[in-house]
Amino acid sequence: MVACLTGVDLFSSLGYAPGIAVNAAGRAAPAATILLVVVMLFGALPVYRRVAKESPSGMGSIAMLERLLPRWNGKLFVLVLLGFAFTGWIITITLSASDAAAHLVQNPTFHSFLAGKNLVVTLAFIAVLGAVFLKGFNEAMGIAVVLVGTYLALNAVVIGVGIVKVINHTAYVSQWHGAVLQEHGSLFNQLIFAVSVFPLLALGMSGFETGVAVMPLIKGDESDTEEAPRGRIRNARKLLATAAIIMSLYLIGSSVVCSLLIDESAFAEGGPANGRALAYLAHLTLGDGFGTAYDLATVAILWFAGASAMAGMLTLIPKYLPRYGMAPMWVSAVRPLVIVILGTAFLITWIFDADTDAQGGAYATGVLVLMTSATVAVTISVFRRRHRRWAAFFGVIAMVFIYITIVNVVERIDGLKIGVCFIAVIVFLSIISRLTRAFELRTTEVVLDEAAKRYVRDAARRSIRLIANEPDAGDVNEYRLKTAQIMDDNELPNAGDLIFVEVTVTDPSDFDSKLEVTGCVKHDAYRVISMESPSVPNALAALVLHVRDVTGVRPHIYFEWTEGNPARNFLRFLLFGAGEVAPVTREVLRRAEPVRERRPHLHVG
Repeated sequence: MVACLTGVDLFSSLGYAPGIAVNAAGRAAPAATILLVVVMLFGALPVYRRVAKESPSGMGSIAMLERLLPRWNGKLFVLVLLGFAFTGWIITITLSASDAAAHLVQNPTFHSFLAGKNLVVTLAFIAVLGAVFLKGFNEAMGIAVVLVGTYLALNAVVIGVGIVKVINHTAYVSQWHGAVLQEHGSLFNQLIFAVSVFPLLALGMSGFETGVAVMPLIKGDESDTEEAPRGRIRNARKLLATAAIIMSLYLIGSSVVCSLLIDESAFAEGGPANGRALAYLAHLTLGDGFGTAYDLATVAILWFAGASAMAGMLTLIPKYLPRYGMAPMWVSAVRPLVIVILGTAFLITWIFDADTDAQGGAYATGVLVLMTSATVAVTISVFRRRHRRWAAFFGVIAMVFIYITIVNVVERIDGLKIGVCFIAVIVFLSIISRLTRAFELRTTEVVLDEAAKRYVRDAARRSIRLIANEPDAGDVNEYRLKTAQIMDDNELPNAGDLIFVEVTVTDPSDFDSKLEVTGCVKHDAYRVISMESPSVPNALAALVLHVRDVTGVRPHIYFEWTEGNPARNFLRFLLFGAGEVAPVTREVLRRAEPVRERRPHLHVG
């Protein structure tokens, strides 16, 4: 079932891939397609089999690059890749629905009453797709099985009949061969031409990123664990290989029959085979009855091609943006996210007026940038493991995909512009979300070791007084002077109940964290509890609330004012997790505990 959900994206491109091949390569389309298949089977497939092994949780090649680029640089890079992923997937929904509408409108049976209503039909298709996902994933996968099986069977009939016709009438081969020789001359020239144009056929490889994105839906072995899901990885790699081999056979077969049996003028803009070559061939060779059945199957699978894109976004977005604090937590819920995606798809469709040609560049750019990033991630990964031969192999693949991407971007610069717009929107919304969520606790769990628990229990018998201390030299003078200062600023009579709290900032670009609190005695006199966190104020607020909850006593925590410009210090908090500690801690506490009488005591001197 998951294979079919992935397959609707990959196999649906048969609806337009043969036409793209002929428009790009002319009569040399079979040679260019064979070259594309070689790149898919011996380039894209090995890369994504490796991605499936190294990122079995469904986070894909983006997770591999995230591990290579920590801190804010990594987060920004991930946002850029998510922007391209979102571009590719959202355009998959709108482009496929637009293409499905075009197939339906151009069918002789429906043309009379649907002519000129492409936009309305496209929006209706997108709405129905959203309704399926609002109902649930299982319903979506059940529909995918029926659509993929039917579509592949009908395509097998069309391609099979076409091949039989070519075999029985060798004149088609002679005419085609003569046209190729007239256009390109020698076999060497044909190969050079195929190399120059095959990147424009690259959309026939779409679907691999979705294949790894839906890995959590793939069943593994009973012995699988979250750390080592060997069965899931094995089955995912089988899925990718099976889909790629099937698609390769269909791409080559469709390219041959369309190049030999359809007049090249029919592929021109506005021609009957433009964007629907196999559908045109079905009507031409098997009659309007079968052709209409084929059209309906094509419409159905193109409409549902958006399902794999939807599944990819529903899997990937909740794994990144909420974890970065760059989206509201409701983004992790399926139904609200489906509604947001639908709204975006409606807007894009309306902006482009359901024009498939206008959306093609953005789709190609999004898909190819993701595939190129996957090849780079795998190359770096195997190189770091000192597998030099594999690194050289994947490095060559990376160079091929960089070439493919550059050719497509140059050919369709509008696709890059649209992708950059998506990235700008995602980065802007992510920054706004991060700012608005900066004052959350940002702590998933607080765990105290035995020493820390003992200090808190002992102090709870009298009063719990914590000193927020920024670790410095760590010598006895630091703790002696700090104790004296806090006692003097707050007129405390006894230093016996004072406990130092120290936070070491880890990666300030992270959002959530688990606080592991450890206790120790330093210089035989000062009790210190330490923890690591991306943010000092949020960690302190989470700690004092946890201490209150486990002891039933409202603790006191003592700060000193941070020297320097308040605005600059606040910016340091946002970017580096420190800075304006006292007022930010107070604000986090205020938001986390709305009842003033239950808040821990906060003192600043």
